[in-house]
Amino acid sequence: MNIFVQIFATGLTMGAMYALASVGLALAFGTMGMFNMAHGVFMTIGAYAAYTVSTVFGAPIYMGLIAGIAAGALVGALLQVLVVRFMLDTEDFQTTVMVATVGVATLLQDLILKKYGGYPFKQPLQINGSFWVGDVAIPYQSVLILLVAGLLIGCVAWLLTRSKFGLAIRATAMNPDAASLMGVNTHRAYLQVMVIAGVLAAAAGMLISSRVGLSPDMGSSPLIRAFVICVVAGLGSVPAAGVSAIAFGLLEATISYFFGARYGLPVMLGLVILVLIVKPAGLFGKQDVVRA
Repeated sequence: MNIFVQIFATGLTMGAMYALASVGLALAFGTMGMFNMAHGVFMTIGAYAAYTVSTVFGAPIYMGLIAGIAAGALVGALLQVLVVRFMLDTEDFQTTVMVATVGVATLLQDLILKKYGGYPFKQPLQINGSFWVGDVAIPYQSVLILLVAGLLIGCVAWLLTRSKFGLAIRATAMNPDAASLMGVNTHRAYLQVMVIAGVLAAAAGMLISSRVGLSPDMGSSPLIRAFVICVVAGLGSVPAAGVSAIAFGLLEATISYFFGARYGLPVMLGLVILVLIVKPAGLFGKQDVVRA
């Protein structure tokens, strides 16, 4: 029973962080058909912004959280305004925007490295202490991660399903030309999507860095996992990405406990290959049918 509680608590915490990273990635792909290779650096920027405000400037922890989220929103908006919007109507948009965001990611990561150096820092956004479930100690930090992830994903779900703002985004995702004819400002919808993706990525970066520390390349591994989750779920499916992230967190925690942490990612990558062989559109995706 103690083993089950330990695996469940660890897996749920990991899944919550993966969900924040995956939902933003899935939302951008589902709306624009764009795989954002700078998504991992968004996580890094959010984490370093929180660290800078809380440690360098000595502001309260909640100000660090606000700063991290604001930084994520800002870099998401700037990427859309300065790079992505000029490529939307080009041929091979998915390929060109992927290459462009790789360049943006490399540039931003180098700037972070030059500013802060390669030495890892401790993220101050932490709560000390734990409580006991049977013989298993559950850190309060894990509870904080679950609460923050649940709150942010819940807010995004409400916005997308219950507001005019979300209706415009979903209409744009379904058919941008029809949405534009119906009066939807599709470029504004794309900007809003990138802001949301940036906020979720920054939040994921802050939470992940509270467990593993800060480093310029800290977003690389979460980006790979987020991409794996999105592919398995079905690219562009936001609810499926969230559900799959929790499942992957539990799976990775189980593998790490019984076989070692180094086997977690290889097994996930193997699962991606298996899913793509059996169901190329993903577990929750739908195969497009093209009739001649």
